[in-house]
Amino acid sequence: MQEELNQFDRNDVWELVPCPPSQIIIGTKWVFRNKLDEQGNIVRNKARLVAQGYCQEEGIDYDETFAPVAMKNTLASIWRPVKGVSIKDLGPNLFLFQLQIKQCQEGIYISQSKYTKELLKKFGIEEGRTVSTPMVTNVKIDKDEKDKSVDESKYRGMIGSLLYLTASRPDILHDVCLCARFQSNPKESHMSVVKRIFRYLKCTIQYGLFYPKNENFSLKGYSDSDYAGNIDDRKSTSGSCQFLGDCLVSWFSKKQNCVSLSTAEAEYISAAFCCTQLLWMKQTLADYKCSFENVPIFCDNISAINIAQNLVHHNRTKHIEIRHHFLRDCVSKRKIEISFVPSQDQLADIFIKQLSSETFASIRARLGIMHIE
Repeated sequence: MQEELNQFDRNDVWELVPCPPSQIIIGTKWVFRNKLDEQGNIVRNKARLVAQGYCQEEGIDYDETFAPVAMKNTLASIWRPVKGVSIKDLGPNLFLFQLQIKQCQEGIYISQSKYTKELLKKFGIEEGRTVSTPMVTNVKIDKDEKDKSVDESKYRGMIGSLLYLTASRPDILHDVCLCARFQSNPKESHMSVVKRIFRYLKCTIQYGLFYPKNENFSLKGYSDSDYAGNIDDRKSTSGSCQFLGDCLVSWFSKKQNCVSLSTAEAEYISAAFCCTQLLWMKQTLADYKCSFENVPIFCDNISAINIAQNLVHHNRTKHIEIRHHFLRDCVSKRKIEISFVPSQDQLADIFIKQLSSETFASIRARLGIMHIE
């Protein structure tokens, strides 16, 4: 309790003033809970001073539950001391925002195994068989309006929990985002796909991201698309991932806003998304005196590469939105270099479509997602 009060004093949380006349005073109360590590052992006691009337759902710490983006941004940035802010050394092994961070001589491991176990227990998927991939190969999901509806709140809760898990498990990102498109009126067919993702997590609980310790600090990106993959509106899905050396630092899977008229257009738009992310990373790293020129984007479509490298505006590319043609401008200014990569080496495939178990396991390992002891 005293630690909480001292923190208020250091941060100048409040200022004492005379009580305004005829105003109702809101009282305060203390909320106590135990902080646990990944094994469930009590590591410290926590006290919070809150306003009377404040209520918190049992078992949920809102400071931790609603901070995945903050934690991801913290891990992706370089910490700098801020005047007036105290920094506490939490040691080589951290458990913060449901992320387990383990440091060793080889590098850093980041996982959410404890959170994954809690999800399996919460949604009753502790028993039953396991699967080697989060989704069956070549399965296309649609609205399936004739199927029986399921509990919408439970479905949304499962999707939200899985989205939080993608902070350390990019291998499930595409499948979770695909299922998230049907939250308004989920069907039994959609629920079965979500449960399969949980069954995959059951056999990969200890998997997480590994960041090896080395001197390779090159910046690169992989870009791919699943042409007309959505069978409801025939829009394509863009997938991309970015590396600093051998470390995966950014990834996304997103349905494109427009309907592409060709595979080349879908691939070109996906590469443009990747380009914007790389340019943002270049600018951010420039603040730390890290300079990159001709950052490579690896694409497995020759036509898309030719469009990006050809400075002549062909009539057949006029239908592509102007905002995507900035990729060609970046190539001409030598900010970005778009290069060909064979399909078997295209790491972004895992973010756009379902893969065979062998291909899925291979790409997963190359992304640095591995079993963590």
